[in-house]
Amino acid sequence: MEANLRWSALTALAPIAWGANYYVTREFLPAGHPLYGGVLRALPAGLLLLAACRRLPSGSWWWKSLVLGVLNMGGFFVLVYVAAQRLPTSVASIVMATAPLVLMLIAWAVLAERPGLRHLAGAAIGVGGVALMLLTAAVDVDGAGLAASAGAMVMSCVGLVLAKRWSGGAGVLASTSWQLIGGGLVLLPAALVAEGAPPARDLPAVLGFGYVVVVATALSFAVWFAGLRRLPAATVGLIGLLNPVTGVLLGTVVAGESLTPQQICGLLLALTGIALGRPAPPPPPAAPTDLHTEANHSGRPGGLNPFRSLP
Repeated sequence: MEANLRWSALTALAPIAWGANYYVTREFLPAGHPLYGGVLRALPAGLLLLAACRRLPSGSWWWKSLVLGVLNMGGFFVLVYVAAQRLPTSVASIVMATAPLVLMLIAWAVLAERPGLRHLAGAAIGVGGVALMLLTAAVDVDGAGLAASAGAMVMSCVGLVLAKRWSGGAGVLASTSWQLIGGGLVLLPAALVAEGAPPARDLPAVLGFGYVVVVATALSFAVWFAGLRRLPAATVGLIGLLNPVTGVLLGTVVAGESLTPQQICGLLLALTGIALGRPAPPPPPAAPTDLHTEANHSGRPGGLNPFRSLP
């Protein structure tokens, strides 16, 4: 149980970093270049992780990397970039806050990870809390931006479930780097054709891309996929609610304003939803049989029991 809590805390670093990414994208990155935005985010981060793990894909991981690269990185980054440029952060965050429920349903269908009532309640409470935090005034909603945000959310959920299903045979750093590079390489030709030369970048844009590449992509996706391998998909999805929570708190700090009672209530509801996603304690070990007892006296760690639980 303690290991699960540690992995939950580590996984939480990813949505916290992503919560700041909306602000960085809107304030510092050049608008109107969603394809290059995805390329410049995915490729450098993937190459950085590849230099750390020094391992190329083999066998089926060549095509799996491309599929996951498009779902989790390339296509996702483009749609998130469009949403961040066309939608208020509040609306984009509310759409993405529905991801835990969508992720649970897809994981149930593909991985047979049936969500418990606690996880479903956490998703409903969390979405309600995010809406309370962010819907503090009437906003104009752009249809294309809304579609981009919803598409990014669904695409990411499908990609995460497939990444969990295909996680065997490759380390976390290696598989994450392959996905990033695959997604970036798929986007690069489209960016060259549709957007021409890369956008000019001043110093704030360079620093913004530095944060996006190193913190919000390379490090964040590495810990996110590591947590996804060790925790139920429902738990990871609810941890993702820290994304809009971070966005609200960061926006409040930057604007120098205090939270309203409605926002405080929403914040508490969102945190309650996250807490409901905590991993359940493992069942107590079964009483050993004679075969187990005999095996445990064989002098080998764990005996001869082939069904001994692996970490």
